[in-house]
Amino acid sequence: MLIDRINEIARARVGGLSRRGFIKVSAAAGGGLLLSIGLPAFTGEAAAATAVFAPDAFIRIDADGKVTMVMPQVEMGQGTYTSIPMLIAEELEVELATVQLEHAPPNDKLYANPLIGFQATGGSTSVRGFWEPLRRAGATARNMLISAAADTWGVAASDCRAEKGVVTHAASGRKLGYGELAAKAAGLPVPEKVALKDPKDFTLIGTPAKRLDTPAKVNGTAMFGIDTRLPGMKIAAVAISPVFGGKLAKADDSKALAVKGVRQVVKLDDAVAVVADHMGAAKKGIEALEITWDEGANAKLSTGDILQQLESAAATPGVVGAKEGDVEKAIAGAAKKIEANYHMPFLAHAAMEPMNCTVHVTKDSCEVWVGTQVATRAQATAAEVTGLPPEKVQVHNHLLGGGFGRRLDIDGVTLAVRIAKQVEGPVKVVWTREEDIQHDIYRPFYYGRLTAGLDATGAPVAWHHRVVGSSILARWYPPAFKDGLDSDAVEGAAGPYGFPNVLVDYVRQEPPAGLFTGWWRGVGITHNAFIVEGFIDELAAAAGKDPVDYRGALLAKSPRAKAVLDLVAAKSGWGEKLPAGSGRGVSLLFGFGSYIAEVAEVTVDKDGQVQVKRVTCAVDCGQVVNPDTIKAQMEGGIIFGLSAALYGEITLKDGRVEQSNFDSYQVVRIDQAPQVEVHIVQSGEAPGGIGEPGTAAIAPAVVNAIFAATGKRLRKLPIDSGALKSS
Repeated sequence: MLIDRINEIARARVGGLSRRGFIKVSAAAGGGLLLSIGLPAFTGEAAAATAVFAPDAFIRIDADGKVTMVMPQVEMGQGTYTSIPMLIAEELEVELATVQLEHAPPNDKLYANPLIGFQATGGSTSVRGFWEPLRRAGATARNMLISAAADTWGVAASDCRAEKGVVTHAASGRKLGYGELAAKAAGLPVPEKVALKDPKDFTLIGTPAKRLDTPAKVNGTAMFGIDTRLPGMKIAAVAISPVFGGKLAKADDSKALAVKGVRQVVKLDDAVAVVADHMGAAKKGIEALEITWDEGANAKLSTGDILQQLESAAATPGVVGAKEGDVEKAIAGAAKKIEANYHMPFLAHAAMEPMNCTVHVTKDSCEVWVGTQVATRAQATAAEVTGLPPEKVQVHNHLLGGGFGRRLDIDGVTLAVRIAKQVEGPVKVVWTREEDIQHDIYRPFYYGRLTAGLDATGAPVAWHHRVVGSSILARWYPPAFKDGLDSDAVEGAAGPYGFPNVLVDYVRQEPPAGLFTGWWRGVGITHNAFIVEGFIDELAAAAGKDPVDYRGALLAKSPRAKAVLDLVAAKSGWGEKLPAGSGRGVSLLFGFGSYIAEVAEVTVDKDGQVQVKRVTCAVDCGQVVNPDTIKAQMEGGIIFGLSAALYGEITLKDGRVEQSNFDSYQVVRIDQAPQVEVHIVQSGEAPGGIGEPGTAAIAPAVVNAIFAATGKRLRKLPIDSGALKSS
């Protein structure tokens, strides 16, 4: 729903785009072939004007045959730097290992994500968005190279074929490499139409491919934002107001400036930075500061206050997100009425690479070194803070040591540029883990109020889900927040099920000013999957039905969902007897264009401690590009989501976040990790997203397994072991 809405806005902004405007080819320096792929925000006229410059191209083929791809998406561990080149390599007929990669500079016209409308990596859209555009670009280049060879030999193009970067004339055996053909191909007209490969002819797509970014990460040459090293660079540590919305009252910096290696203290309205020769000195300087904060209106704010606000808001009807039939009438006439309230806490991202940004501001320029999911937004905020035009701001993007949506926000870049304006030379601003966790852009605190009506057989005749919480879209992308509805907040709020009467409504309830919410490896689906799958389990229990059978009966109109449910049940041993204190739980979701089913097997001891022994996952994400990436993403998503289910919670007391590091904001340790099995459904459907849905499916599977093991129903996270103790 969210991507559909954003895509609708993007199409409205850029209008139609001809095939000729979509791909432009021109001669590159040195007689090479340069392709510039015009995405939705890139008109044909703009392509013609910029395609002669290599930085504006997605694909370059040099005279020596080297293929370079300028990557429109960023790599943050999700495998994009392998799966995206696979799309090009398949149609271009080159070996994946021969494709060289470069980070794309900020440029919405050239590198806009087709599903979002501007340059952004998120929403599990990388393969979905570029599936056809990059394949078509590769096929166009291949066809032009074949035509160039055929023209050289005076033969029909249909008598030639391309393979491994070489064009061969079948009858004579003559061969020409892509580098030898590049200059001639560049002078040929761009074909209006090219045929893409039939999936049955794929030789690369659908096969396991080794990650292209792994060698550099293993040998230490991979460059993350935090690895930036510049001549004369200083390091800055920061102290941000510990109370959301608070301001700096005063700061005595005399002791900080006395620390060896400290060069400068920068005071802002809501933060203080200590600039030093190295991080050790900067941290000691921060610790030596004597700061008085004006704590403002949130000085007494607590988590209980926010929960109370959400509960009160839940009593008010919301904006309709989905409606079918007459829910009120159906519930009034139902044989049984079931009600429940669920809620989920604020969550931090806690990426292994803490927030950091290096900036060098001069009188007439600004350079930024950072790992970001939104390069053009990073450029824009630097331009705004410095007062420079965007073309005077250069952003060097890097690999991300974890993003999960945190680096879809630019507050870290904004802060670093504000500090750098007062520093001579380049300065790297590094947040400590404590600052990172206590000043995150958090996954919203959500509250779900559910009511269902069951008939005499226990089948649901009505479903009402009221979603209450913050709107990320209203802040992050206002055009997509329409008529008071946040389409992301209600995504998956009725699951993939076929209820005869449905009402989903949304009540926007923002936390107090200064506490911002943002994306967290999926948002709407991460809370709605927990709430929906928990409640559907309650309905199955009330009906006295097996949870898998109960779900299956509601999926007549969703055969793909039914298929993954059946597959996960079979592979997990659903129905097989388990020892006392153990149980299995199931969850099912449709999100990001993919269908996911998970079964968790857990044990609960007498002290209420939960151990997740095994997780079985079935996934139908449409056409598979790299099965290894799918398995890795599902495994990683399950562990990420399990950490949140067992431990994840950001709480407030006296306006301050109580968690500060991994001792108080825990993640699953290696000895706690379950055995994970991933089973992929082979499908010819268009690709779905895979980076986020695995995260959303694990929490409901675990709490449903806890119910199977103990008979105790959990409607909030994280899991409270105290509530599970044996009496």
